[in-house]
Amino acid sequence: MRCPYCRCSDSRVVDSREIDEGQSIRRRRSCQQCTRRFTTVEETVLAVTKRSGVSEPFSREKVIRGVRRACQGRPVAEDQLAQLAQAVEETVRASGVAEVPSHDVGLAILGPLRELDQVAYLRFASVYRSFDSVADFEREIAALRDAADTGSGKAATDDGAPADGVPRAEKAVT
Repeated sequence: MRCPYCRCSDSRVVDSREIDEGQSIRRRRSCQQCTRRFTTVEETVLAVTKRSGVSEPFSREKVIRGVRRACQGRPVAEDQLAQLAQAVEETVRASGVAEVPSHDVGLAILGPLRELDQVAYLRFASVYRSFDSVADFEREIAALRDAADTGSGKAATDDGAPADGVPRAEKAVT
């Protein structure tokens, strides 16, 4: 690191601290030649490789813009979108590679979006996975229903009746 005052390339690190929740390191340095102090910030750059082969820095704002379109007209707040984008970035960074394909970013969006809003999830998935027919939507809706039934522990039929076929008012209590 060159000293901004005398351009000498010999400096000594005096102090190091993590900032931005560990995403960056702030270092206080002392120049060995002019003895002046200066601060540097080191950040890891996460790059996304697009389908065209072009590489660009990861952008939370770009994730938010894409998800915001899917959430149009849905009861989703801006802070929820920001949290989703942060979760996506954390997931992508956890992969341990400096350059990830855009496809992996899309996959990282699907999980949190499914939890946030199922309609927005279907909208995003239909574009991301290039749904070609109504059958694609039906398959995805069936998967959402299966997950909901498994998660709640109460399976239901297509008409909303309990899976055992006995109406709730007629069930025997023992």
